[in-house]
Amino acid sequence: MKDDRAEFSEQARRDAIALGQDDALNRDGLHLMREAGKHRFTYLWSWLGVPIIQVPSDVVAMQEIIWETRPDIIIETGIARGGSAIFFASMMQLLGRGTVIGVDIDIRAHNRDSIESHPLGHRVRLIEGSSTDPEIVSTVRSMIEPGAKVMVILDSDHSYEHVKNELAAYAPLVTEGQFMIVADTGLAIETDNFTPPHGWGNGNDPMAAMDEFLQGSDRFEIDPVYNGKMLMTSSPRGYLRCVK
Repeated sequence: MKDDRAEFSEQARRDAIALGQDDALNRDGLHLMREAGKHRFTYLWSWLGVPIIQVPSDVVAMQEIIWETRPDIIIETGIARGGSAIFFASMMQLLGRGTVIGVDIDIRAHNRDSIESHPLGHRVRLIEGSSTDPEIVSTVRSMIEPGAKVMVILDSDHSYEHVKNELAAYAPLVTEGQFMIVADTGLAIETDNFTPPHGWGNGNDPMAAMDEFLQGSDRFEIDPVYNGKMLMTSSPRGYLRCVK
């Protein structure tokens, strides 16, 4: 029987791009996300016993990205209850190497315990402090070995100014072929069933900071495949591939 793996992958790539161009369907997906949010949908999930606070399709997409790009270092700003850090650690464990660097301005004792006492906690290094503090950024830089492949996920304070400063600090750390994910860009999209919390939205949001950043950078592009197939995501257009 014919080996059709390459054809299958190519068809999936084309389908993902086509899905991303289906505006009506993506509006429906966004509406469903908003309705599910009334039931705290992203808070209903865990990864290996630790609350992950993510849309499941985002988790699957990040799994694909990590398996494809095989980073040595994953930097996550904003660790919340720790599930994402453990998810990244589990992927590193499958790769047989690598470290997760988690930065958060307030790592509560019970969340630290959930991470550090976990069987995969040895893959995670926690740093407490503002992700944009120059000393914190310097500490993160010092933990990256020369030649390491670095992926970044920005998921802390979602205000425009903070994300702008995070992009300035962490984008230079991302290596060619790796991804930078700007989380919760969907806060920029107001609908009749959703108003962004904390004064976010209307330009005070991650998407505004990301779009401004992309205008001044030729190192990153909005990946058409991963962003295309994310029918339900907290981060529309937020999956950026480092191309140089």
